[in-house]
Amino acid sequence: MSNGNGNKKILVVEVVEDDRPLLSVLCDRFSAEGYNVISALTGDEGLKLALEHKPDLILLDIVMPKMDGLTMLKKLREDNWGKKANVILLTNLSADEKITKAVTELEPCYYLIKTDWKMDDIVERVKSTLEGSGK
Repeated sequence: MSNGNGNKKILVVEVVEDDRPLLSVLCDRFSAEGYNVISALTGDEGLKLALEHKPDLILLDIVMPKMDGLTMLKKLREDNWGKKANVILLTNLSADEKITKAVTELEPCYYLIKTDWKMDDIVERVKSTLEGSGK
């Protein structure tokens, strides 16, 4: 079922071991919606793919090996393209002082706690973000 979104790219960077099924479900769901989906299993791989493919939106977890999501987002924001990249943080971590400070400075589009969101809601949030970005 293609909805004409094939030219829109979404990078999903999701690695928490117990959430690997979520990575597959997200990738499958966005592909079914007609998006071109790229996935990464580590923060450093996600950063490399983001800068190489310049996706329209990045779904990013915070807890990852090699490079955590906040570090990846900080490095992404150092790049000219990455300064304005649409990023949604999708994590199991509740916002503590460190995360709140980082989110304020790095300006993701949204900070979503996985357990608070149903899959359909995440998909709708991604769609509305992409539609609102003018890309």
